[in-house]
Amino acid sequence: MIALLLFVPVVAAVIAALVSARLRAAVGIAAVAASGAVVVALWFAVAHTGTVRIELAGWAPPLGVALQADGASVAMLALGHVVMLAVFIVGAAEPRLVGADGFWPLALFAMAAISGVFVAADLFTIYVLLELLTLAAVALVALGGARARAAALRYLFVAVTGSLFYLLAVALVYGEAGTLDLALAADRLDDGPVTAVALALVLIGMAAKMALFPLHSWLPVAHPAAPAAVSALLSALVIKASLFVLWRVFAAVGPITDLGPALANTAAAAGAAGVLWGGFMALRRDRLKTVIAYSTVAQVGYLVLILPLMLHGDPQDGGAGAAGWSGGVVLAVAHGLAKAAMFLAAGTLMVAYGSDRLSGLRGALARMPLITATIGIAGVGLAGLPPTLGFVGKWQLLESSLAAGAWWWVSVLLVGGLLTFAYIAKMLRAMFSPPGDDPPPPHGLPPRTLSIVPFALAAASVVIGVFPAPLVAIIEGVAP
Repeated sequence: MIALLLFVPVVAAVIAALVSARLRAAVGIAAVAASGAVVVALWFAVAHTGTVRIELAGWAPPLGVALQADGASVAMLALGHVVMLAVFIVGAAEPRLVGADGFWPLALFAMAAISGVFVAADLFTIYVLLELLTLAAVALVALGGARARAAALRYLFVAVTGSLFYLLAVALVYGEAGTLDLALAADRLDDGPVTAVALALVLIGMAAKMALFPLHSWLPVAHPAAPAAVSALLSALVIKASLFVLWRVFAAVGPITDLGPALANTAAAAGAAGVLWGGFMALRRDRLKTVIAYSTVAQVGYLVLILPLMLHGDPQDGGAGAAGWSGGVVLAVAHGLAKAAMFLAAGTLMVAYGSDRLSGLRGALARMPLITATIGIAGVGLAGLPPTLGFVGKWQLLESSLAAGAWWWVSVLLVGGLLTFAYIAKMLRAMFSPPGDDPPPPHGLPPRTLSIVPFALAAASVVIGVFPAPLVAIIEGVAP
């Protein structure tokens, strides 16, 4: 059934490209529902039997292609399908949020690539899927119109360069280990310069693709230029694919080389700088989508803190490694829900007010309270305050940092949380107005679906934060 996670969206993308425009949304939603059923079945299979692995056509590594799912895989797959479903429902209700009819087949191709990355077990399959994702994501950004083409081209250059670094690492691993299967390669590699260089190349390539500071300059340009639904997919899912690859490679190859901890700490230091830089820049911006985009730069910084923590002991043996691994994955899920909710809410405000300038959103609190609540709840989750899922993830990272003796990461988490709270407060303040001075939106109130769906995503972060045990258990119970 794992293979259906790739085949269902690809078949649906072809169908969506052939049918009339009015049927494309229905095809997309049906594909997400069908693929989501596979994710539910896979969740229960992983929970009961541990890691699930298949070899396509019966060809075993080093020749064949293997697909593998563990706790982190099913958690990220569940996030991907929830966000995709929300985006597709909103896109069906308001076509302006998706940019053009070409959104539907492109988004389905991106969905296939993202799902494939979460379950791919060999390095070259990951490369192929990342390239498919890059092409789909760049085309989706370009749907924003003439002003989005330059941003899409910039994104393409950065993403292709990142892919080149990754491909060089794949070639080095194959030349040294004679296989592309990640687990088998990890068994055959030794502590030599080839392993260290390959790990460094993967780090640089994935850092460019996921906008890790200082390789982040494409993201604050691409997100505001893209349609709101595309921005939600980029922030919540597309960058998570590259992040997931980085996690996987470091978990498998990082312990082999003595340079693994040094590279992990370098990435974490870049992430810490990104947390501060992204938060500071978000405070200085006056457009809603640009603020949220710089917020993504900051949040990516948190998500690479897992690298040095996961190398501090075996995640399967408990302690700092387990808390760091689980905290990172939980925080990625929380970030995906919050960012999808915020970008969809920003798109709804743009439909109603014709712009996302903060100075033009006065009165939105009274006129569109559900959207304002969405941004507030999602912001609380990004800041890591209880009872949201973001609090659960950051608490685990705090525990892991203290257990590993890396107390300096605690200060990064705390300062980053304060910066997040500050720019979220800035966004909410722009939506207030004096009593009796609540001008109606110039373009009228949008359909209720555009308010309900983002709010449901933000509320889901709170509900899962109150009851996080099933998510944490499957991540920690089936760790790499």
